[in-house]
Amino acid sequence: MLEAPEAVTAAMLGFLQPPDADLDALGARVRAEVLGADHVARAAAATTALDRDFQAYITRVAWGSVWARPHFDRRTRQHHHAQLARRARPRPRARAPHPRDEHTGATHADLTELLLHVAVYAGVPAANTRCASPRQLVEEAP
Repeated sequence: MLEAPEAVTAAMLGFLQPPDADLDALGARVRAEVLGADHVARAAAATTALDRDFQAYITRVAWGSVWARPHFDRRTRQHHHAQLARRARPRPRARAPHPRDEHTGATHADLTELLLHVAVYAGVPAANTRCASPRQLVEEAP
């Protein structure tokens, strides 16, 4: 750290934020590991011009960027947002900031990861569901 701080910082950032091409490959791998290769193959086969960019987005951002982060294990990430919210109750405002919540065991790092996870999943599932409607309309058009 002391002899080459720029190199150490670059290496850390490279680990935490790989280039987009790496996020695509990483996302595809993580998605297949979590959902199963058969499910991913079916999803890829069902991809149309209408949702191709969306599928690339969720592979890169949700799977490659958020799911691949090392802080939470995959079992923890698989919980629905309502279940995660119950496990990460905020501390009372009167209490001074503390690195570990005494009631739930949640750390500041846990809450940071939770917020990133919720940020992706607050919009991605709704958008994923909505992609089916216009795709169906296009397929049904004369």
